[in-house]
Amino acid sequence: MWKALKKWAEQLRRDILTLWIAMRDERTPLWLRLFGFLIIAYALSPIDLMPDFIPFIGFLDELILLPVGLWILIKFLPAEVLANARMQAGIRIANGKKYPCSMAGAIIVIAIWMMVIWWLWSLFASAAVV
Repeated sequence: MWKALKKWAEQLRRDILTLWIAMRDERTPLWLRLFGFLIIAYALSPIDLMPDFIPFIGFLDELILLPVGLWILIKFLPAEVLANARMQAGIRIANGKKYPCSMAGAIIVIAIWMMVIWWLWSLFASAAVV
């Protein structure tokens, strides 16, 4: 069972890298790029919609949202773009290169969470005054 789970996790990582490469391809439609960047950013983000420390519920987003999002992306990608991205991902993994890292992406994720925290703070602060 653990071997199958490990194989599934490795395939998921490879698919995320494949899609990251495909989203940067000019032949990928714009709407698919935007959706793809959202899915990939969420997959690579250390912050989840449902925190992982909540038993069972914390992992539902990874078990449901990510595979469904990845399936949609793979389903609608042009075949030649997907094949090229899979080949490039395979080469990167074989060469031992780490997954992509983006400082701009990290800043965007942190800014979004800071806005959410500020909004919640202002919401609760105004409710406490009333």
